[in-house]
Amino acid sequence: MEALLWYQYVLIGLIFVWSGFVRSGLGFGGAALALPFLLLVVNDPLVFLPIVAVHLLIFSSLIAWKGHRATKARASDDPAASNIDWAYLKWSLKVMIVPKIIGVLGLLTLPPRVMSTIIFSIVIAYAIGYVLNKPIRSTGRKLDFVLLSLGGYASGASLIGAPLIAAVYASHVAKHQLRDTLFVLWFILVVIKMASFLIAGVDLQLIHHLWLLPCAWIGHLFGERFHRHIVAAETPLFFRVLGTVLIAVSLIGIFWQPG
Repeated sequence: MEALLWYQYVLIGLIFVWSGFVRSGLGFGGAALALPFLLLVVNDPLVFLPIVAVHLLIFSSLIAWKGHRATKARASDDPAASNIDWAYLKWSLKVMIVPKIIGVLGLLTLPPRVMSTIIFSIVIAYAIGYVLNKPIRSTGRKLDFVLLSLGGYASGASLIGAPLIAAVYASHVAKHQLRDTLFVLWFILVVIKMASFLIAGVDLQLIHHLWLLPCAWIGHLFGERFHRHIVAAETPLFFRVLGTVLIAVSLIGIFWQPG
């Protein structure tokens, strides 16, 4: 990340607070709902994706482990109790792995401006569903396969496949297992992404982890509190407002992409 103006650093820090909040609050979308804002500051996905990937590794491990301990505490008399749906996780990974690799190759070969436009376009599609209160839903096995394949590709290309993948998982994984199963999946997918970064010699922006990880941690703490409030409640207004903002930001990003 080249030297930026002071207000750009402030904006990036605030966006990572937002990313941490969304990730722990919703269980998905920390990258998808932060990248459009980050790309308006520095229009190169490869600058931010290694940072987002490391945050995903850290927080997905933490949340899944906490969920495991909580499940064991609640069901101490049932040794088979688990907060992870391992069977569906294994099946979905078989579907996603090839599109995931194709997406990684696309990220490493396409110009930043093209990749940014793809990212913004995908986010707009998600956001329209939020605004209309009609988020992407899975309705059958064939559609599951299509959505998981597209989600795997989007995850490989930019780490924003979560809304597509979560739509399928929500139809097949028990509510009490959904969040933690998704976080185990994110961990596995991000390990693949990080391996590709290392092989390709991508700058991991290690120095910026020192100040951006605490920003994400602050968001994570607020997100944990938010998650407890929405577990048993629907919040369509929140998603409508969020979708409207994302559409506006993404349209700006498509038509005005800073260098």
